[in-house]
Amino acid sequence: MMNNTLKAILLTSMLPFAANAAQELTPWYVGGGLGVNNYEPNCDQKTMKQCGEDDPYAWDVFGGYLFNDYFGVELGYRDLGRAEWVDYANKMNDVGARGMTLGLVGFWPIADRWSLSAEAGAMNYLLSNNKQWGSEYYSDSGVAPYFGAGIGYNFTDNLKLQAKYRRYENLDEDKWNTLNMESNYWGLELSYRFGRAASTPAPVAAPVVAAPKDSDNDGVTDDKDQCANTPSNHKVDASGCTLYREVTEKHELGSIRFANDSAVVNSASYGQIEKLANYMNKNPRATVLIGGHASNVGNPDYNMKLSERRANAVAELLVSKYGISQDRVSAKGYGITQPLIEGKSAEANKANRRIEAHVTGVRKEAILK
Repeated sequence: MMNNTLKAILLTSMLPFAANAAQELTPWYVGGGLGVNNYEPNCDQKTMKQCGEDDPYAWDVFGGYLFNDYFGVELGYRDLGRAEWVDYANKMNDVGARGMTLGLVGFWPIADRWSLSAEAGAMNYLLSNNKQWGSEYYSDSGVAPYFGAGIGYNFTDNLKLQAKYRRYENLDEDKWNTLNMESNYWGLELSYRFGRAASTPAPVAAPVVAAPKDSDNDGVTDDKDQCANTPSNHKVDASGCTLYREVTEKHELGSIRFANDSAVVNSASYGQIEKLANYMNKNPRATVLIGGHASNVGNPDYNMKLSERRANAVAELLVSKYGISQDRVSAKGYGITQPLIEGKSAEANKANRRIEAHVTGVRKEAILK
């Protein structure tokens, strides 16, 4: 009754093993083994009188659960085969043991796919003896400890083959105290672990980020450059645009002639004044100094004041007639202090009665590297 109950438990317990086979490697496994078993006492014992024909082939089925990769528990059913011998009473014994087992197993990886194992547990055995060819049949049950060792090889993450040795102690018949046996087993076991090993995700290649381009070689990449095709020898700002500095320039725009002892601007000179005004309008940051000059005729003090009136007359025209801002126009008389031609000849006097416009312009100049 006990054996039937344990068999039912084993078969029932195997059902969730398959049901729980998941996409990842699970802790559940099942398997079976086949080997040979040698009972003691048997025909190897010199004290036995006679041997019969043994049926030493043993087999087992089992299911297990791994707590981790190194340690687990197994539940199984084992048939240790049968052995025959003649005892001291000249009676033929035909003995075999089978039953449920429960034990702990341990694993130690030793190389790629290779491992050692050790196990220990107990067998709830049923011992039967067909003594005298069944005429004196009797049986008994009990619990026998066992231990074992093995070496295994994983063909895949799921499939493992192991060579096993087990030693069973105290396979005794206590009801009539007729048998006290031990057993040695050697065999091969094939097991299958459910699920599959989680695949290692392929490494994701880091996106290749192209180095930002700097098409005009100004030190600012194209994604930030707001001024394309900047000359490579120009210093630029953070937006890639040329940096400039202001350069002050002076221009002399020629002379305006006056009649002797006159500060009235000749209408023939308006063309020159208009050219000056146009330049001033095109360069709104430019300023002009109107310098008045006189010939070396008469009193120097008088000539100084005359040159000032001439300068003021031209400055007034620039402001009133041509709309140049007053703060951009200044006037100054130099009298006879800066003659173009020395002396008092008619040629010298004509050249020296003049107005000169000195324009100061502000020009932007690129700053070079």
